[in-house]
Amino acid sequence: MTDQAVDTDGVKLSGHAATEGHFLGRTRELKELRVDIERTGLDTISGRKAPRARVLLIAGRPGSGRTALAEELVRQVADRYPDGVLRARLAEPDGTPVPVERAARELLTALDVPTPPGADQDDLAALLRQALAERRALLLLDDAAGAEQVDALLPDAPQCLLVAVSAGPLTGIADVRPCTLGGLDTKSGLELLTRYTGSVRITVDPRSAEGLVEACQGQPAALNLAGGWLAARPQAAVADLAKQLHAESDEGSPLSRVFRLVHAALPAPAARTLRLLCLAPAGLADPHTASALAGCSVEAARTTLDDLTALGLLRAVDSPLPQYEVPGCLYPLLRAAAETHDRPAELQLARARMLERTVRLLQSCRAITETDSLQAREKLQGTPGALRFPTPRAAAEWLRVRRPALLASARLAVADGELDTLARRLMSQLVRAMVAHFGTQAAASDLYGVHQLVLDVAGRRNLPREKAAALLNLADVDARTGRTAEALTRYRAALDAGREANDPYAIGRAMESVGGAHLQLEDYDRAADWFGRALAQRLARDERAEAARLYGRIATAHTYAGRYGEAQRAWRAAAAGHRKNGDVGAYARALSELARVQEYAGRPEESLRTCEEAVEWARRAEDTRLEAAVQLRLADTLERLGDPTAAALHRGAAERILGEELPDRDAEPDAEPDAEPGPEPGPGPDSGPDSEPEAEPEQADHLEHRANTCEIRSTPAED
Repeated sequence: MTDQAVDTDGVKLSGHAATEGHFLGRTRELKELRVDIERTGLDTISGRKAPRARVLLIAGRPGSGRTALAEELVRQVADRYPDGVLRARLAEPDGTPVPVERAARELLTALDVPTPPGADQDDLAALLRQALAERRALLLLDDAAGAEQVDALLPDAPQCLLVAVSAGPLTGIADVRPCTLGGLDTKSGLELLTRYTGSVRITVDPRSAEGLVEACQGQPAALNLAGGWLAARPQAAVADLAKQLHAESDEGSPLSRVFRLVHAALPAPAARTLRLLCLAPAGLADPHTASALAGCSVEAARTTLDDLTALGLLRAVDSPLPQYEVPGCLYPLLRAAAETHDRPAELQLARARMLERTVRLLQSCRAITETDSLQAREKLQGTPGALRFPTPRAAAEWLRVRRPALLASARLAVADGELDTLARRLMSQLVRAMVAHFGTQAAASDLYGVHQLVLDVAGRRNLPREKAAALLNLADVDARTGRTAEALTRYRAALDAGREANDPYAIGRAMESVGGAHLQLEDYDRAADWFGRALAQRLARDERAEAARLYGRIATAHTYAGRYGEAQRAWRAAAAGHRKNGDVGAYARALSELARVQEYAGRPEESLRTCEEAVEWARRAEDTRLEAAVQLRLADTLERLGDPTAAALHRGAAERILGEELPDRDAEPDAEPDAEPGPEPGPGPDSGPDSEPEAEPEQADHLEHRANTCEIRSTPAED
């Protein structure tokens, strides 16, 4: 953020006013805050080193200049904190506190620290403290709603500094002296007006100018609006504005009185656009958002947003793309004006237009990545030019920049409850776009939150199919992040929802996933049982490829349990199924795993013959990685049979196949990247070199939108 004259809770001066860009006044407050950084704390006086970061609190009403003062302080001391400045806003535009979990996740993302999807508040706060333990960083927490939020994010690192901005004291945090703000002094207030009007109108009528500052009670946000009003009317005298303010009702704060005056003077289309911006998610608007809300062209919306920014009604966000922020202090005034001037049906229609525009932008954002698909290209060509992205890179940049607003849009749409169909479409396209541009793993944390929103809508609307899909997606993430017990509970709930919806796909996925969770929990009997149930369903539906794969999962469970006879029979069934289906690669992998189990069962000669057959089929499948791995397995078996010469030949063959010297057995490549893992005899599921029992072949982290019914459900993950 550039230096600002004053805070308007986010408003940045524009035009000639912005070019001067020096912070005004608050000299005493800045001095006190800087001294407070070095102040000896109570713990230090008592002989104990402060275990946590020093907290500075800037308290004041919205529009009092509190954020600008915090930013100026940060600018002045930032060079003392080489690990950077981290910022988080702890309240929504409407004043709703931001969950600590979300704030911690945003701060960790800024530190480039991976955040586990689905982690709770305590885990993320602990991860943040750990990340800051060895760093010297400065945290700026704006709009703190309470001490609990700040305390949860407070680093256990005395070398860090935390600057909190709040409306009042944060009772509960020790050793914090608030810096409470009032209005600007008259000199600073006049200088602020001068930046908008120039010096002539101030000097020719200093009494009126001073009276205007007094009428605004020195409140920076009110003075900004007053200055913008005067800047837009070069022929108007300061006295004219002062008279109109005195004629206004005394009802409300100085900011509300100036706002009513400025709003009434706006052209009707601009005033309506301004009011509707109270619907902008997270208080962030771009030309597309304003265009959809107001029902005008994108270019006209961009011009209106720039005009409103010049008047001090919006702040232009420092961003690669045009983006504007609604000042927090103006948000309640905009909402009240919208409720007064616009009918509820008009507001709901504007909200629906905004969601529909967001859905179409997300569709276009994803479609630009599908250039190999003729259908996608044709659909993209049919998209209006204003909604198209020139390149995949431009689409990814838009998605990255608008990510906070897009996620907030999904949350607001679900909370609204009246536009659930649009909300479901929005979430479907948001997930698809994120997966297309960022990948499932990189977007996992955001996707987890979206799946939870889908679950909320499905429960509210009694949509068992969507409920099953959301539960499966959430459980998959839980399973991958080690929360296996929670995953098992969700998989069982997904099974119930799938049965209620009579959805064979969800039922089969849930059954197999329940088995996978039991496998991870080392309950091999239940794992084999649930895999068997899933197998019976696949066989009943004549899904032969899936049935062959499930035979492999059953074999894995039997192997872990030490039932090598059952495991061999299951692997033979899997191999037969793959061969019948014509899947040469899967057949070779199944033979490789059968050989492994035969060796565990004490049948090295049979294992040797099976390995040789597996090598031949891997060669036919042109799977060099598998062929090399089976050659290594052959070498190990021959060594155990007392034939080191032949073992050396096979090891050399593996090295030639891969074209490089292979390390020892411990670094052997995974023999079967796509099939069931094979364990070492005896230990549990994490012991074998290829052990990944929870790698669900059909795990889905994205939602499929079905256009005819607006249903959202899981789809198989792509290889």
